[in-house]
Amino acid sequence: MINRIEISPTVCHGKPIIEGTRVLVSTVLGALAAGDTAEMILEDYPSLSAEDIQAALAFGSDISRFEEHAYDVAAS
Repeated sequence: MINRIEISPTVCHGKPIIEGTRVLVSTVLGALAAGDTAEMILEDYPSLSAEDIQAALAFGSDISRFEEHAYDVAAS
């Protein structure tokens, strides 16, 4: 799932995005935290899929473990 997340210093200032879009992972996670459903997010961002939302959740879960990940290297 995490392969759907892209980190590039040339896209959105290096913030994690859903691959192939300019939708920030933090936007998806923030919408979920605010109570939006996956269906609401998909309506607002038709370029996303349900798998993209799951990837954002998986990414957030992994990053919150405070362990070193390949993301650290990709973002450098």
